[in-house]
Amino acid sequence: MTKIVILSCLLFLVVACQPRSKSLENAQVQVKLAQVVSGQTLEVLGMGDQPNLISQVRLLGIDAPDLQQRPWGDAAKERLQALIKGDSVTLEFDVEGQDKFGRTLAYVWQDKVLLNEELVKEGQALFIGRSPNHKYDQRLERAQQWARIMGLGIWNPEKPMRFTPAEFRRQNR
Repeated sequence: MTKIVILSCLLFLVVACQPRSKSLENAQVQVKLAQVVSGQTLEVLGMGDQPNLISQVRLLGIDAPDLQQRPWGDAAKERLQALIKGDSVTLEFDVEGQDKFGRTLAYVWQDKVLLNEELVKEGQALFIGRSPNHKYDQRLERAQQWARIMGLGIWNPEKPMRFTPAEFRRQNR
């Protein structure tokens, strides 16, 4: 019996002494929308300790056409603006919280609708899985399959987008 108590105490100490993860995974925060920058980027107020500081948020799991990639870039931005009702959205975080440009990475929700998924499902953006953030990859991939089958947005067979946003950016640096 004494051995069990000692082992239990040791196990507790080992677990309790482990460093706490700084992961934002599963965290959510409601923020005020300042503006829609593009089909994949928002500026918001209300993140962190400074509620009046504007922060850029990059929608996770998608790659929307560049604004110069006409007409698809403008259409993606306009659709994201139209999807957002009112002036607030909920951000949900995954494993990695920022991209290499310092933008916050998030899934954006409003009224129980995942806006990242909606943009892909309507053919306004591509699904792009980016490690280590994979929380909604299956949903986003299914949404893209739907848009392709239905010929929506960038998948319209009469006017398809010829280059992915990444290819477009490489060619137009």
